[in-house]
Amino acid sequence: MGIKRKKRVLAIDDESAMTEWLKMLLEHAGYEVKTASMGMRGEELFKVWRPDAVITDLMLPDVDGIALVRKFKQIDPEAEVIVITGQGNIPRSVEAVKAGAFDFLEKPIDAERLLDKLEKSLKQKTLIDENEQLKAKLQDRYKFQNVIGKSKKMHELFDLVESVAASEANILIQGENGTGKELIANAMHYNSKRNKGPFIKINCAAIPKDLIESELFGYKKGAFTGATADKEGLFEMAEGGSLLLDEIGEMPAYLQTKLLRVLQEREYRPIGSDRIVHVDFRLICATNIDIDSALRDGRLREDLYFRINTITLRVPPLRERTEDIPLLCDYFLDKFRQRYQKSAKNLAPSVYHLLIRNRWPGNVRELENAIERAVLVGKGSEIVATDLPESIREETAAATDFMIPPHRTLAEIEKMAILQTLQRTNWNKQEAAQILGLYRPTLYSKMKKHDIRDAGKSARSSGASPPAPAST
Repeated sequence: MGIKRKKRVLAIDDESAMTEWLKMLLEHAGYEVKTASMGMRGEELFKVWRPDAVITDLMLPDVDGIALVRKFKQIDPEAEVIVITGQGNIPRSVEAVKAGAFDFLEKPIDAERLLDKLEKSLKQKTLIDENEQLKAKLQDRYKFQNVIGKSKKMHELFDLVESVAASEANILIQGENGTGKELIANAMHYNSKRNKGPFIKINCAAIPKDLIESELFGYKKGAFTGATADKEGLFEMAEGGSLLLDEIGEMPAYLQTKLLRVLQEREYRPIGSDRIVHVDFRLICATNIDIDSALRDGRLREDLYFRINTITLRVPPLRERTEDIPLLCDYFLDKFRQRYQKSAKNLAPSVYHLLIRNRWPGNVRELENAIERAVLVGKGSEIVATDLPESIREETAAATDFMIPPHRTLAEIEKMAILQTLQRTNWNKQEAAQILGLYRPTLYSKMKKHDIRDAGKSARSSGASPPAPAST
């Protein structure tokens, strides 16, 4: 690890006694210092030496001090500038702050106050620098803002998003709760030709069903009780941009019919109005429901489904991309360490072991919450297993146990192994087959042989969790 360089400070004042005093004071405080007696010389030094901070008098013989502040911020927006002014010249100082200066001091200068302001300004710059370094560190690991992953499945998803973002095709994003469906929707919008337009989002599950229609379509004053003024609908607000309908499966059936009509005709009337509104938005839908069962049960209209899923993007659950867990942990650790000013810098190997073995029913959101909690309660520079939520420690411990009761036949043990594996994978048969070392058709035939019904399918359609396997 290289030696940490001293912070650089450039001091500009036409009084040599002042620059000498500043140089002595700042070097004693541990800074590397260069001085200039003229604004032009200060600008030259700034371009070549690139200081972290500048202390400059506003009254210089050759240039206007405020113009010099603007010039510094133009060359390097992250460099902090503290201005020094004569007594009674507060308006000029305020103008300098508006031009980009961090703060100002009046003469005569109090050494302690100057060092305090300088330290605060550099602390702000350090935070900015750390954020930039974090972004740079992660840049080669993810392709879209806030969407992190280096696993094969995530790269395939990124490539698909990149290839279809510029099109006008309707998009359906499928994935469990907490997988990051909204982040993928963001990436879709901000990498599209509509990225300068609005991005309107509505969560169909979070709004009472009788209010979704008025939110989407808007209404005319007096259209119903409580409509005291005209309201612009979200369809209209999304003009020229994108509209995300999150949890589309929660939209009432009658409203699905109306949405289909809007998508076909590209126009509609607000509630109680004769005005025709023409729509121009790109539709992005997201859902965590099992599409097949929703279509079968009539919760999702088939004609609407075929209209909204021109392109379907599946966001994999965290348990299918465990190789991304260390990367996500690094990201969240840096995020919360900075937010809460904590000393935690890394995770103990035993913590990674626990996290990778966990099933993560809450996916990335659950992992983020776990790391946030660990950073808050952790005492030292390393996160240890006891810093994790108890539920994760217990679930992981339970998941590693496979007890074989005595006096069981091989066939009964095989049935138990298949049942437990299916339960741990939330009845994802492809993943269960991989864990068990079977081809998927072989798993199906063994399920049939042992009369194992797909409890996951019935649970998903009813919204309940799959039942625990019965003892055999």
